[in-house]
Amino acid sequence: MTSGTLKRIATTLSKICNDLRLLASGPRGGLSEISLPPLQAGSSIMPGKVNPVVPEVVNQVAFRVIGSDMAVTLAAEGGQLQLNVMEPLIVFSLLESMALLSNAVTTLTVKCVADIAADAQNCARHLERSMAGATALTPCVGYERAARLAKEALASGSTLSEVVSAQPDLPQDVIRQILDLRRLTEAVRLEDGSKARYSTMK
Repeated sequence: MTSGTLKRIATTLSKICNDLRLLASGPRGGLSEISLPPLQAGSSIMPGKVNPVVPEVVNQVAFRVIGSDMAVTLAAEGGQLQLNVMEPLIVFSLLESMALLSNAVTTLTVKCVADIAADAQNCARHLERSMAGATALTPCVGYERAARLAKEALASGSTLSEVVSAQPDLPQDVIRQILDLRRLTEAVRLEDGSKARYSTMK
């Protein structure tokens, strides 16, 4: 049970590090939504590239701990009656896993997480060109039309707001509120609370 708990911790920690590596990917060919502290001069194969070395280290620690859990499982299974000569392997693996995870969490916290910075400009660019606003449009114009508008924006290279603003039959004051990116994270209804006002429009 203790080994299984360590494995779950390692799995979650590794998943977090995968997220950090993905969000920091770039700077121009990836998401680049956050920047991790640069701890090495660069990549050994790509000049100028800075690798996310701390999350990569923690990933490897997690893999080791997950593998150790399998060793503990097999060692526990290898006992006979009330005697288990594999207990030294169990104890060694547990102590090693606890030490590795403890060091990994400290390293990740001090050398990475503490100095993570959001790339606000790049995040804003991603958000502006996102099609997520089409979901907010659905109560207003219906699913099919929202999908058509999103496809038109993708095909033309325009933003969804630009395409929607060009629709002569849609009240622009309502549309502006619906597509307000900040509002999409804070509220569902319009300021006057008139959900029916836009949910019934065609």
